[in-house]
Amino acid sequence: QVQLVESGGGQVQAGGSLRLSCVASGRTFNMYTMGWFRQAPGKEREFVARINRSSVSAAYADSVKGRFTISRDNAKNTVYLQLNSLKPEDTAIYYCAVSRTIGVVTARSQYDYWGQGTQVTVSS
Repeated sequence: QVQLVESGGGQVQAGGSLRLSCVASGRTFNMYTMGWFRQAPGKEREFVARINRSSVSAAYADSVKGRFTISRDNAKNTVYLQLNSLKPEDTAIYYCAVSRTIGVVTARSQYDYWGQGTQVTVSS
C-alpha cells in the first residue's frame, strides 16, 4: 500500500506560478512511475505529466507542454509539478498517482494509487 499526500495548490492570477508537491509513503518509491492528473468541474480526470523511476524520461499532455515541469527526489519520496504561465483553463483539482507499470504510462487505469488532490484555481 502506498499513501500519497499532495500540497502546494492555491489561487493565482493568470500568468502566475505554483509548485505542487506529493509525498509518498513506503520504501520502494524509487521503483514507481509517478504521474500527475487533473480534474476540472464537470470533466473527466486527465493526464498531465509523468516521470519514470530514474527521472530520465518524462512526458506531458500537449496542453501543458512547455509550461509545466515534473520532477522527483527519490531520497525524499517526493514528486513535484512546477506550473508556470498558468491559464484559467488550468483550474482543476490536481492529483498525484503511482504506477507499478514500467514504460509510457499515461492512462488513468495504469495508475494504482492516488492522492486526495490539491485545488489549483487560476483567475483571469
